[in-house]
Formats: sequence, C-alpha cells, structure tokens
Amino acid sequence: MSNAAQDIGSFIRAQRELAQVSLRQLAERAGVSNPYLSQIERGLRKPSAEVLGQIAKGLRVSAEALYVRAGILEQRESSPVRDAVLADATLNERQKQVILEIYNSFCRENETGQQ
Repeated sequence: MSNAAQDIGSFIRAQRELAQVSLRQLAERAGVSNPYLSQIERGLRKPSAEVLGQIAKGLRVSAEALYVRAGILEQRESSPVRDAVLADATLNERQKQVILEIYNSFCRENETGQQ
C-alpha cells in the first residue's frame, strides 16, 4: 500500500497508544470493525475521510490533524487562534470547523483589504 496509508496508520496507532486505548476499544468508539482498524494501522487500508473523522472522534483528536496526515487536507500555516480552537476539548468537531471557517473568512477579508 502507499506511504500515505502507512503514515496515517502508524500515526493512528501512535495516538491510540498515547491515549492508552486498545485496538478493540478504539474500533468500538469509532464504529468500525476491529480487523478493519488493524488493517488501517498496519498500512494495508487507506481509510475514507468519514472513517478518519470517526477515528478522530474515538481518539478525541482533531479530525483536521488526521486529514492533513492522510493527505486529504493541506497543512495550514500555524496560528495560535487555530491551535487554541482545535485544542479546546469543550467544543465538538463541527463547532471547531464552524469557528475556523469564520476565522479564515475574516483573515481572507483582511488580506484582500490590504492589497
């Protein structure tokens, strides 16, 4: 399988181990089968964006981080505001995305106003 699949798989495994969650527990939380998650972690399968979102939720990490790692999204410039929003455990993934969309629209508006 591709390097991207191996990279995202090893990243997911590392995050799972850091969270001290078993493969079975994460599979249950993410709503995917244990064998499928194992194949993802070993780089044999490349998960869809939807599955990555479910895994992110199960790991309590940003879906955006997994999307970037999987090559679905481009890495964005580091921003203290973006980092704070993504790290806020009181917000769900949808709320984080809405806040970041608004923030990004303001940034684009300000960039075009300065030119």
